[in-house]
Amino acid sequence: MTTTAQAGAQAPAASRKARTKKPTPTGADRIPKPSQGWYRDPITGDKLRRVTTILEQGCTKGDALTTWAGNITAETAMEHLPRLVAASRVPEERAEITTWLKRAHHRKKDERKDVGTAVHTLIEAHVLGTPVPEELLNDDELAPFLRHFERFVEEWQVDFEASEMVVGHREHGYAGTLDYLLRSPLVAAALAARFETDIPPRSTFMGDTKTGGELDIKGVYPEASLQMSAYRKAEIAWLRDGSTVPMPDTSWAGVVLHLRPEGYRLIPAVADDAVFEAFLTVKRNAEWTSGLSKKVIGSALTLPTATEERAA
Repeated sequence: MTTTAQAGAQAPAASRKARTKKPTPTGADRIPKPSQGWYRDPITGDKLRRVTTILEQGCTKGDALTTWAGNITAETAMEHLPRLVAASRVPEERAEITTWLKRAHHRKKDERKDVGTAVHTLIEAHVLGTPVPEELLNDDELAPFLRHFERFVEEWQVDFEASEMVVGHREHGYAGTLDYLLRSPLVAAALAARFETDIPPRSTFMGDTKTGGELDIKGVYPEASLQMSAYRKAEIAWLRDGSTVPMPDTSWAGVVLHLRPEGYRLIPAVADDAVFEAFLTVKRNAEWTSGLSKKVIGSALTLPTATEERAA
């Protein structure tokens, strides 16, 4: 039983809680945003693991990544050979230059990430018909990417249905931002010919843009299909006004636009049910890597004392 005095004592705390309660998000603020490997739904509070984080943690890059890092380090060393030789004669500078050289592949990765982010911003503005940020529009390094993207749109008669749309699957606990959804009768015909099957001309396709590698060297990897399959099988999509709709139906085949300053290639990517099952396996691998694997191996045991032996 609550007395009048007790109720009075509780009232201020309750009113303080009411005053500090965050307002319900509205409009675009309802769209989940990525942070530290997760998307948090601002309405439900659900935490959905980021698809790209799942792929980073669950896929083994193996020898390919090691070889790439080694190549970047070797190329950097040869480009700065006089500097390395000079630094090698001074102990303090030797340690500093060694650390700098060790991080060569990290710097290259960050450079490519910056370019990739900027290119995606340019493409999103083109698709939506919104102004391109001035600092990007006047960037000579980015101009070829935009020019070749526009050529791709014209040559393949592309119409876009969505761009940079957040999608998710609550049951499987993941979310991500797809690059775009597109329609193109020429893409449909090319994919039908490649896979020797019927694909309706008005099909909607998942599209992704990759800016790494070189046009004459493989720059699109199997993880792109895993990523596409996860987006394709999402159950919910957030529109730009913050409202939600069921994920639109898309073809089991998608395309990756390999975009480089010297041109572009359009790479087919299978994103069917079998690939999605593989993605779920990768997701379990990621959960092992980021969770249980950190708890199964302990520190070395020590011999028990006589007291501990008797207690045992």
